[in-house]
This record gives sequence, C-alpha cells and structure tokens, in this order.
Amino acid sequence: MTEKNASCAYKTTIGGQALIEGIMMKGPKKIATVILKSDGSRAVREEAYTPAGEKNRLWKLPILRGVVAFGSSIKQGVSQVMFSAEQLEIEEEPGRFERWLEKKVGSKKAEKFFMNLAVVLGIALPVLLFIFIPTVLAAILDFFGLENIYFLRSLAEGLLRLLIFLGFIYFSSKMKDMKRVYGFHGAEHKAVYCYEAGEELTVENVRRFSRFHPRCGTSFLFLTMIVSILVFSFITVDHLVWRLVLRLLLLPLVAGLAYEATRLAGRYDTAFTRILRAPGLALQRLTTVEPDDEMISVAIDALERVVPEEKGADQW
Repeated sequence: MTEKNASCAYKTTIGGQALIEGIMMKGPKKIATVILKSDGSRAVREEAYTPAGEKNRLWKLPILRGVVAFGSSIKQGVSQVMFSAEQLEIEEEPGRFERWLEKKVGSKKAEKFFMNLAVVLGIALPVLLFIFIPTVLAAILDFFGLENIYFLRSLAEGLLRLLIFLGFIYFSSKMKDMKRVYGFHGAEHKAVYCYEAGEELTVENVRRFSRFHPRCGTSFLFLTMIVSILVFSFITVDHLVWRLVLRLLLLPLVAGLAYEATRLAGRYDTAFTRILRAPGLALQRLTTVEPDDEMISVAIDALERVVPEEKGADQW
C-alpha cells in the first residue's frame, strides 16, 4: 500500500507528544492524554485551557509567542510524562528526603515541589548539554589565536551542539523502551495527517499516511541549533563567563526565532521552506517508528478529544 503525504490545503494547529505507552494531543482549547495500560484499558485525562494569546495580546506577537509556546511545552510535557508514569505504576520507593518533605509540608505540596523541580531540571539539562559544554569546548579556539573570529567560534559551538543532539537521538533510538515511544510518535503524526486530509479517522485510513510531519518538535529543535549559530555569532565578548551569561539571556530570542521558522516551514510549500523542513524530516527517521494498530487507535482517541466543535477553529 502506498504511503500518503498530506499535501492538502488545510493545516491544523493541533499537535501532540508521544509518552510512555500513550499520546498527548493539544488542540486550540483542550489537552487530552490517552495512556494504554498493561491490562489493555486506557487512562484518559482531559484539560481545558486558555491560550496565552487570549489572556494577553502581547503573547500573540511574533517571537514572543514562540517563547511562551516553548516554556509551556516544557511544563506540560513534564506533567504528561508524570501522568503516564502514574498510570503505568512506574514508581520508586520514596527516598528519605521525599518522606521528610511530605511529613513537613504535606503530600500535595511535596508533589508540587517535585513537579517544579522536574521542570527546572528539564530546562537545566539541555542548557548544560547545548549551551555550557559547547561554549566551554569551543573556547579552545582562543588558544590558537582565533578568539576574535566570532562567527568561527559560534560555528564550532553550533557543530558541537548538533553532534550532541544527533548522538542523543541516535543512541535513544536504539533503546528498546524508546522504540515504543517513537512508535506512538509516528502514530501521532499519521493521525494528524489523516485529519488534515479530511478523511475519517479510522485505523485503516490513518495507517496509510506518512509518519514524517513538518510541524514536529524534532524539526523545531534542529532549527533552534541553526538559529543559535547565527544569533550567537553576534556576541563579541571574549570572556568565557560573560559569553555563557549572554547565551543564556539570548535563549528566549533563539527559541522565538526557531518557532517562527518552524511556523513558516509548516505553513508554506516553497523551495525555501522545503529546505527548512528537510533536516527535521530526515531526523524523524530516527525519532518515529511505524506504529502498530493499537498505537494508532490511541492517537485517534486523543486527537478526537481535542478537535474543536467549530469547524476551522484549529486552522494553522
């Protein structure tokens, strides 16, 4: 059977995230998470939300909307991963510190503390891998008298970031448990493609569509690496500590610009946007796997729960 790509005019803002044995889908006003439990049943969580742009028009502005989207995706991602772990009863025996904290502040406050800690770590680890380590390693160029060639230094840092990023993706794709997650990732893409094509959301229909989607987080991350090379090349500071500080301060700008590039690549089909999409689509050969029928069914279930009642309310 020939695999289909959704080249239809309609493009949706609905997107998702693959989880441990499940999928989260986010629509214009609603988030739905569906987890496949070990006994074959499904755990479902649905949440209504108000987009930041409706609370404050400022967050609808280009670049700023990308910063907000990036921050909220980290927070929501941690929350959904914790929910999936709870449903699958992936728990560890509480440590001494956890028991002490629950005794002092109560279980709800302790849970909120660990949730916030997970968010902080979710930001700190990428900063360590993709900002601190590449910046420090690229400083070696200073010993060769190249400290004033700022673009060369930025390029070296960018290449190191890409190597770390590609290495992480490659090795994670070889892990047995991650292959299941990547299968749900593929199911998510196929379901969105089928919906955009206007076809009925059935397992048979969804299966025919491609697992490679241009508006994917993988593409966003790759574009973030490229944008960082361009933005950081304008930093003409020689002191290593100040370079690190300025890179951290410029991260929101990098994320905002990468978001706008992702939107551009997803909305239009030109030679330029196809070039923008190409690396992310290629990487999805590692971050997505052909899903089985059960994974597709979970993706359909999650997607149908966030489709707005008003037709076209989710148009990209």
